[in-house]
Amino acid sequence: MVLLQKLKLSKETSPRRLPLIKDPGDRVFSVIIGSASAFVILLLSAFVLLLFYDSLESIQRFGFKFFSGSDWNPVETELNPISFGALPFIFGTIVTSVVALILATPLAIGSALFIVEYAPLWLGKIVSFIIELLVAIPSVAYGIWGLFVLVPFMRSTIEPALQTLLEPIPLLGKLVEGPPIGQDLLTGSVILAIMILPTILSVSREIIKNVPRLQKEGMLALGATKWEVLIGAVLPYARGGIVGAAMLGLARAIGETMAVTMVIGNSTTKISPSLLTPGYTIASAIANQFTEADSSIYFSAIVELGLLLLVVASAFNILAHILTQYILKGGDARHA
Repeated sequence: MVLLQKLKLSKETSPRRLPLIKDPGDRVFSVIIGSASAFVILLLSAFVLLLFYDSLESIQRFGFKFFSGSDWNPVETELNPISFGALPFIFGTIVTSVVALILATPLAIGSALFIVEYAPLWLGKIVSFIIELLVAIPSVAYGIWGLFVLVPFMRSTIEPALQTLLEPIPLLGKLVEGPPIGQDLLTGSVILAIMILPTILSVSREIIKNVPRLQKEGMLALGATKWEVLIGAVLPYARGGIVGAAMLGLARAIGETMAVTMVIGNSTTKISPSLLTPGYTIASAIANQFTEADSSIYFSAIVELGLLLLVVASAFNILAHILTQYILKGGDARHA
């Protein structure tokens, strides 16, 4: 009875929403911002529809074979008819993006933990500023640096060392087969890792900052060490957001073009388990071959590659947004 009276009292005393003042200026402003939002949605829809329309010829002709085939023959000959199989490009995109994610994620998480939990405030700001400067560097600048600095270094130092280390191991030795040429899938992965590092770090840092102090102080009060607090409280709370940050970095890696194009080799469409072989990504294939598409079916196949890239990158961006918003609202901590 007392509870019902309290609920009734709270309803009676709760503030009511004030009626909106319908001014002509407000109506005009609402129409303007609503039209702007609708224009953005229409623009994106038109973009997707245009890509689908221009790739329709390739979709109808090759169907699923476009994704499962490995022959890319834009010129018809007596022995080789025209065929477009994007599997080598898809394979190159997956390999470089996943390897880049494996390289960048531990560095990003470690840096984020250092900035938030260990570094003095002034040092954390300096480190954050320096790392986030990497975002402002143009992609072509990364490519030039990779071509003239990273490629020779990988060819002369890193790749021979990896061959010496991994070749005796039966399965891992397959990853480093072939001569160390520098312009290959491994170098493309390294340049991508450098480019996605600030993205993963920035989001992870904000997620870790969002961990409630009560969780950390509670473990400290029980005698836990700093390391145990990080493992037992901080990372479990932030895991969803960190996964979202990694997905965001993966989406950027999948769509990156110029830097990868300049260091990946672009000289074979064969699928090889070795990271030391030249290759293509979907984005680099589009950049290299778009101007050479002199027939309608060739042009349609290139556009279908663009449509595939858009769908995959958008899916990872949406997934990253969902995971990041989930952790920022505290859902991960309350259900962990």
